[in-house]
Amino acid sequence: MANQSTGKIIARRILGAVPSIVGVVIVTFLLTRALPGDPAAFFAGPAATADAIDEVRRNLGLDKSLPEQFFLYIGDLVRGDLGVSLTTGQTVVYDLITRLPASLELTVAALGFAIALALPLGILAATRPNSWIDHGVRLLATAGVSLPTFFTGLFLIYILYYLLGLVPAPLGRLDILYSPPDHITGFYLIDSLLEGDLDLFWAAATQLFLPAVTLGLFALAPLARVTRASMLGMLSSDFIRTARASGLPPRQVLFGYAFRNAMLPVITTLGVVFSFLLGANILVEKVFAWPGIGSYAVEALVASDYAPIQGFILTMALLYVGLNLLIDLLYVVIDPRAGVDA
Repeated sequence: MANQSTGKIIARRILGAVPSIVGVVIVTFLLTRALPGDPAAFFAGPAATADAIDEVRRNLGLDKSLPEQFFLYIGDLVRGDLGVSLTTGQTVVYDLITRLPASLELTVAALGFAIALALPLGILAATRPNSWIDHGVRLLATAGVSLPTFFTGLFLIYILYYLLGLVPAPLGRLDILYSPPDHITGFYLIDSLLEGDLDLFWAAATQLFLPAVTLGLFALAPLARVTRASMLGMLSSDFIRTARASGLPPRQVLFGYAFRNAMLPVITTLGVVFSFLLGANILVEKVFAWPGIGSYAVEALVASDYAPIQGFILTMALLYVGLNLLIDLLYVVIDPRAGVDA
């Protein structure tokens, strides 16, 4: 049995992801062309003549056949050109670079909130099966996954902002009284700390709190369920019974043996949840006027603007591939057997 190097694992995963990315490019191109509506008519305006619409269509390259459009699109992709957004007037690459940090900051904060609650709750439920704690955790998980994120967001806005006034107005990443920090990472919390501006950090954190909680409650459900199920399986295993019979401290048995071995399915779920949240935050971004790539894609979809939609989906696919690669590497760190080939 030979232990594979990290480089080989990365290379194998990247090669395995190439067909998926190619498939995403082809399917995205075909689906965007199947969208209802005519982009040329939309951008020419309601009062445009047929000749004006045809002129716009020629300028957009929509007068060419579908195979010609596809090969032109592939050529642009090879050059790193995702096109120009007709709704913003900027290149799609520029729009994605400026908006992606907002979506990532929201998603990471939501996932951090979900992990901070889901892991302790899952462990508590597993160590006290069929107790009121266990039933409460299962009820919370069911509610979290059943309620749509836009409903949860609107409900929290009504309670915490409208009735109690505990959070600021849901109007983006910062209150209008504050200016964004200098762009270093694009994450307002990090950039404000790097500037040493604690007031700006607090303003950004309070704006982030409600959308992060809204998205995090949705992510909490699968994480808590998987943690509970995985811990139950480990606590009933033979090696845990042996460890307890050997007189090891309960904390060491619980966290040093059971929890560490229960982490693999939790990490798998974590990767899936993170990938899903990147797409699910579209509704949260619209509810909270969050200027991320999700709201950007919705605006482009309404306008039948092909380039931003294709750029958004391609970006999501690349993020998903990168995340799965990171999960594979974490597997090897937690359980070295994951990097062993027979």
